[in-house]
Amino acid sequence: MARVLVGMAVALAASLGAAVAPGLSDTPSDALRAVPLAPGPATATDWQAEPHLPIIPRTRAEAARIAAVLSPPADFTRPEPFEDKPAGAATARFVPNADAFSHFPPNLPRAREMDFKLGNAIFRKLWVGAPSSTRGSDGLGPLYNARACQNCHIKDGRGHLPQGPDDSRVSAFLRLSVPGGPARPEIPDYIPTSPDPVYGAQLQDLALAGFLAEARMGVAWTEEPVTLADGTVVTLRRPSFAVEDPAHGAPHPDLQISARVAPQMIGLGLLEAVPVADILALADADDRDGDGISGRPQIVWSSEFDRPMLGRFGHKAGNATIREQSASAFLGDMGLSNPLFPFPFGECSEAQAACRAAPAGQEPDVREGLEVDGLGLDLVTFYSRNLAVPARRDLDDPQVLRGKKIAHDIGCTSCHNPKFVTHRLDGRPEQSFQLIWPHSDMLLHDMGEGLADNRPESRATGREWRTAPLWGISLNGTVTGVESYLHDGRARSLIEAILWHGGEAQPARDAVVALPTPDRKALIAWLRSL
Repeated sequence: MARVLVGMAVALAASLGAAVAPGLSDTPSDALRAVPLAPGPATATDWQAEPHLPIIPRTRAEAARIAAVLSPPADFTRPEPFEDKPAGAATARFVPNADAFSHFPPNLPRAREMDFKLGNAIFRKLWVGAPSSTRGSDGLGPLYNARACQNCHIKDGRGHLPQGPDDSRVSAFLRLSVPGGPARPEIPDYIPTSPDPVYGAQLQDLALAGFLAEARMGVAWTEEPVTLADGTVVTLRRPSFAVEDPAHGAPHPDLQISARVAPQMIGLGLLEAVPVADILALADADDRDGDGISGRPQIVWSSEFDRPMLGRFGHKAGNATIREQSASAFLGDMGLSNPLFPFPFGECSEAQAACRAAPAGQEPDVREGLEVDGLGLDLVTFYSRNLAVPARRDLDDPQVLRGKKIAHDIGCTSCHNPKFVTHRLDGRPEQSFQLIWPHSDMLLHDMGEGLADNRPESRATGREWRTAPLWGISLNGTVTGVESYLHDGRARSLIEAILWHGGEAQPARDAVVALPTPDRKALIAWLRSL
């Protein structure tokens, strides 16, 4: 894949993560109509703009320095400079317990620590149905998937599929759609879809008293053994998902289902601050360099800015900003109205009249007439933007260094791009001017039939997924108590996750299968150091 580092610039301070003073510079579905916050029609090129960021432009001199810093390593006998700080100056101390993902960055201004803590309180708050005496917490539902953000994002980490018939499904859910719908001429290669006419764009498997949950997510498993070159047998679990016990009749006959587990929350603000130009420099949609990697940018309609934008968040990069991702979750997961989606009935479709007529938590004198007001949404956004990435471990271990070289040699880093430098930002020192190591190119890739959900999202096909960032991956099980990988949590180990890779990643996957035992162990050791 072409790796031309175009437009990358920043003056690297000694820490390569400290902010530089500005003066030194030489899914919700389309069926949901949000309140537009930016006027004017959009054109086919508008999606490359970054209205969500207070950007201080880079200089040519900075660009040259950044290009050198971001070049691939030539020496694998020692770590690269600042590789131990995957989030630059925003890197948190490594804490090997369930709170590893729940810290604010050390470069957060002291005056903003209370905002982080208030955002955390809202993130953890259990919402209740209306009407209620707890006027600050009512408005849940009537249909919902969880009562709190942290019920899905367990300890700010990943969700997981149910581990048995009696296990909770609260951190996993089903996206729904049917083919066809309004066109989006502003988005190249847009694939029209619509919510299910009865069950909407997301299946809600919980409901307030007096209402019926829409259905329950059914999952069945088949096992597939894979034999590695050294004779090791790895058993993969293939899930099959279904809408079970539907309360309002059978879903649409052409229903498209995609199972998702909640993603981890760390480093989101840094990913939001990566320049669009630097992500596009990694794209190679037509595979002109012939390496088999064809990353494409996701483009989505932003309800926050009423225009197309680069998609960054979610398994198919379905949202452009953290604020919109948070607002979408409030609406879809908990049925809470907010400034971007001011619907008191949550995601209840027009076919669910009783649900739409249910009491709401909207009062003229409380929370701006919404269930989550602007301040509440901003605090949760701030919290989500500033959950810190833990420091790396063992990066100078010879086995880890060997694994890093193997990852580069077999092509893992063609998609899991190691590093970026974020925009210089006015008023956001936590994300400004940081050398970061997310190991993601933020692009869509065809991952093959094995991982296909056959459900398009904006311009992403049913076989495409955004490259998942790898930072913090070794702490997945420590934080949540369950090792769970990939978009639907089917993989129970890192080797299982690798073996599910297909499509553009098939050659790298096959190379892992063929590795001698010591080399495969070295690769896994490298992953566990991230």
